Amino acid sequence: MQVKELKQSGLNHELEITVTAQDIDKQVDKRLQEVGKTMKMPGFRPGKVPLNILKKKYGKAIMGEVLEITVNETSAKALQDKNLRPAIQPKIEVKSFDDGKDLTYTMSVEVLPKVEVKEFKGLKLQKLTAKPGDKEVNESLEKIAANNQSTVKVEGTRAAKDGDTTVIDFKGRTADDNFEHPGMAGEGHHLKLGSGMFIPGFEEQMIGKKAGDKIEVKVTFPEKYAKDLAGRDAIFDVTIQELREPGEAKMDDDFAKSLGLDNIDALKKAVSEQMQQEYDRHSQMYLKKSLMDRLDELHNFEIPAGMHDLEFNNILQQIEHERAHSDPNHVHDGDHDHTGRVSEEEKDELKDIAGRRVRLGLVLSEIGNANNIKVSDIELQKAVIAEAQRYPGQERDVFDYFSKNRNALETLRAPLFEQKVVDYILELADVSEKTVSGEELLKALDEDEGEEKSAKSSEKSGDKKPAAKKKKA
Repeated sequence: MQVKELKQSGLNHELEITVTAQDIDKQVDKRLQEVGKTMKMPGFRPGKVPLNILKKKYGKAIMGEVLEITVNETSAKALQDKNLRPAIQPKIEVKSFDDGKDLTYTMSVEVLPKVEVKEFKGLKLQKLTAKPGDKEVNESLEKIAANNQSTVKVEGTRAAKDGDTTVIDFKGRTADDNFEHPGMAGEGHHLKLGSGMFIPGFEEQMIGKKAGDKIEVKVTFPEKYAKDLAGRDAIFDVTIQELREPGEAKMDDDFAKSLGLDNIDALKKAVSEQMQQEYDRHSQMYLKKSLMDRLDELHNFEIPAGMHDLEFNNILQQIEHERAHSDPNHVHDGDHDHTGRVSEEEKDELKDIAGRRVRLGLVLSEIGNANNIKVSDIELQKAVIAEAQRYPGQERDVFDYFSKNRNALETLRAPLFEQKVVDYILELADVSEKTVSGEELLKALDEDEGEEKSAKSSEKSGDKKPAAKKKKA
């Protein structure tokens, strides 16, 4: 094997590798002999077919096998001999290969940079901590009560208003053909006016109506709706069976018991503990972000363009997917655009985020490898179990998927490794604590937003919109 470096620019190398025809023939003959041991041909005993006949019959197929094996083996050896560590899969281009001729191919490879890790022991970092106060706990309790608020029947003949719940029977049809499509009818349905759960214009036409009224509601389905209804006019015959209004929210023992707790004190304690867990999580996020910022400040080196492009595309696809699925008119079918558009200005920001991620990933990898930090099989197994628990009833499928897909398993190993390296650095860092209010903690985290939150955010303001439910007819 002969290796010649054609060119080298930054992290990019191009090598030309030549394997002699003699070496190729040896590999072909060796493979043919292996095949011939079990080959049956008329006129010959098993394993006694002459090599020249085997070559004539199977030579082309064997040449293909030998090509693949030879390229894999020689390219790996060339990289090892040159001490090159590929950042991504090298690109191979065969220049010449034929019976009786040398194999010549080029390999374009982008290598990992040499990362000189700066001193990280004793890094000065600040950890913000918070504890929920009585006011915050009570506000949280009020929200819980509002979300679990019951309704009471409105007595008399009061007209419906925003915030009321109407109990309705409805039957709909498309206006142009009077066809009753599936999902356009229901009985005894509780519809809260102003909730936006039905298509635009439906709830507004219920305002001012009374229990017992029979009305005709005319609406137009949104353009991004199910393909057989999108953009079409529809008519719903609606009967208001009952009108209900929010009942009084009582924060007492009975309310706590309705949520599965013994009394109101137990509910307050549970809420306080849950809030504390959230504060602790945000506190760790802020500390990790501060550490990442310091490491980013300390290290500045060229990163592989291929790794940067892969990371950028992953971030972009995730944001487009989240934006599409946060659209309140999003429909889960295969006949519409499933992407949420990202502006060119936003793409520039995402490229910076991708570059930061790749650079910090290389730094953490270098620190982890230098200090023999590894993810144990037990830790990885726990991660697989945790992933399987996210899919009740499909646990076996999840286990089989990870056992057969090494790349998928690595997606679980990577974040575990990163967190172990971060924990290692934090143990050696000089971390001071500052107690702040919960509001101040969340504000600090929002203002100094980490790249992970930025990448996942689907709004310029940084607010993450929850995925909306599919609207009913």
